[in-house]
Amino acid sequence: MHLLNLGILAHVDAGKTSLTERLLHTAGVIDEIGSVDAGSTQTDSLALERQRGITIKSAVVSFALGDVTVNLIDTPGHPDFIAEVERVLGVLDGAVLVVSAVEGVQAQTRVLMRTLQRLGIPTLVFVNKIDRRGARYDGVLRALSERLTPSVVPMGSADGLGTRDARFTPGLGPAALDVLADQDDDLLSAYVEGTVSDDRLHTALAAQTRQAMVHPVYFGSAVTGAGVNELITGIKELLPAADGDPDGPVSGTVFKVERGPAGEKIAYARMFSGTLRTRDRVPFGDAREEGRITAIGVFDHGTDVRCDAVPAGRIARLWGLADIRIGDCFGEPRKAYGRFFAPPTLETVVVPGPGTDSRTLHLALTRLAEQDPLIGLRHDEARHETSVSLYGEVQKEVIQATLADDFGLDVTFRQTTPLCVERPAGTGAAVEFNKKDANPFLATVGLRVDPAPAGSGVDFRLEVELGSMPYAFFKAVEDTVRDTLGQGLHGWQVTDCTVTMTHCGYSPRQSHAHQGFDKSMSSTGADFRGLTPLVLIEALRRAGTVVYEPMHRFRADAPADTLGGLLPVLAALRAVPRTTETRGGSCVLEGVIPADRVHALEQRLPGLTRGEGEWESAFDHYAPVTQGVVPRRPRTDHNPLDRKEYLLNVTRRVGG
Repeated sequence: MHLLNLGILAHVDAGKTSLTERLLHTAGVIDEIGSVDAGSTQTDSLALERQRGITIKSAVVSFALGDVTVNLIDTPGHPDFIAEVERVLGVLDGAVLVVSAVEGVQAQTRVLMRTLQRLGIPTLVFVNKIDRRGARYDGVLRALSERLTPSVVPMGSADGLGTRDARFTPGLGPAALDVLADQDDDLLSAYVEGTVSDDRLHTALAAQTRQAMVHPVYFGSAVTGAGVNELITGIKELLPAADGDPDGPVSGTVFKVERGPAGEKIAYARMFSGTLRTRDRVPFGDAREEGRITAIGVFDHGTDVRCDAVPAGRIARLWGLADIRIGDCFGEPRKAYGRFFAPPTLETVVVPGPGTDSRTLHLALTRLAEQDPLIGLRHDEARHETSVSLYGEVQKEVIQATLADDFGLDVTFRQTTPLCVERPAGTGAAVEFNKKDANPFLATVGLRVDPAPAGSGVDFRLEVELGSMPYAFFKAVEDTVRDTLGQGLHGWQVTDCTVTMTHCGYSPRQSHAHQGFDKSMSSTGADFRGLTPLVLIEALRRAGTVVYEPMHRFRADAPADTLGGLLPVLAALRAVPRTTETRGGSCVLEGVIPADRVHALEQRLPGLTRGEGEWESAFDHYAPVTQGVVPRRPRTDHNPLDRKEYLLNVTRRVGG
């Protein structure tokens, strides 16, 4: 028996949770198929998921398909919860991408397929809802080929579209041979000679699917069950089994964290190597701290059961790792699966309602951020405010409902604002010397800030000898540089720059006869952590910074005769169309729009286009703010922009 960790991915409302229910029913795990509308599905366990009819958190369920054990992970489809999908991708062996036969290829479908291809994850496509009115076969196949990938292989034909009798008839046609032969010279030669057998064709299909070179396409209905048996055959025969040596060194990755009934932390992890047992001690995270496994649960036939060990290839729930975070590797370090999607581009301040204690609220938000690292919390001690970063307005509603349902906290939100960044405008340098001028710290720090290419992040370098002072002091400077760059001259995170340490110096350890270490005369890490923000901000001030706002690329498909009303609205929302293409009676606009204007346009589009307009957008780049007042963000640090205020907050030593 082999194991397969399978992800179900889709644009919201394409029917992936319904497909999960149908697969569980077909495999004999459940006796009755749950309904998303009725809130009775297996994987949507949160009350909020059942109320809204959408998936918010990824869920794992296991079942057997013949000799294949499948750990199936149902993921959210709404773009506001893309972070939840991101964490799952790093633990998959294969995926099923669900597309609606009515709506066809949608915005999130394209984002997901691009990511699956970039990561080389073998993927089957299931075109759902062939029983719905408006279902299409040729049009959807054409859209898959044009807007997702030309390497799609139709696995059969669909008949009776738009009726309850719609069915899928399996069979590889000439189109499949054309696609497969494009990737295989030997198959192409056999094709030309007319000697391609069915077995040869299926062997090539399986090999190319497992290498993510082609993507088999099935049509069907999760509601009626049409095409599902054929999809199951494809899952068993075309997707690769989980690999990993159970006798090798222990190595795994955490992709989800939740809290148990008693508040204990439970980590969902994929084992890539070795066998993990209860009472084992394993290092985890960047700091490689150790934790002791107190209990293990594995998924089996629709539920999870306790066991004493979990081998490579399996997904498990782990107890005992109190400080573990999503994305952490444990055991032998392995390459992190990184970030595949754009970061959140919006932010809002959480406002406690009547009777809501701000400290209790902060603790609850910290718990939520623990389960979702991309909920970036930012606490302002001076104003007693907490901000959260967001992908969109629906995510804000979910946070509000979760705080009310799970923690009994009433909150509202301020207006959503864009999350900008700062980049250096030029080069700037500054230095402060130990025991000179107004430097109250026993440290010398000199820093130079240079611009770097967009998307390069922050690089820290040395122009001083590494042995010129203790390594701990260099580490204190680098860590503080990265922390300080979280808030630039305008309060935004500074990125795409190189920070070089140009000067360093310290006071060696001092002691008196028959006495211990004299801290007042000897440099400590605190001296370097205290001085670095002042030097870095001064270097930034001399370099200057430019504030950049997040921009989304968009694609709007609308009736051509509505263009006259749509264009002025786009202009008012600072959208810039770059290409316009007319196709029959419709018009396709592509361009860019500020991230904080997307929601307003999505709300107005149906009225402007008689309900026929289609909109898709995704983060594309940051652009310099050129209109109006440059946005500022309130500082939450000790404000190194004001030396006097900073020194009063940081140290009791009196500067000049």
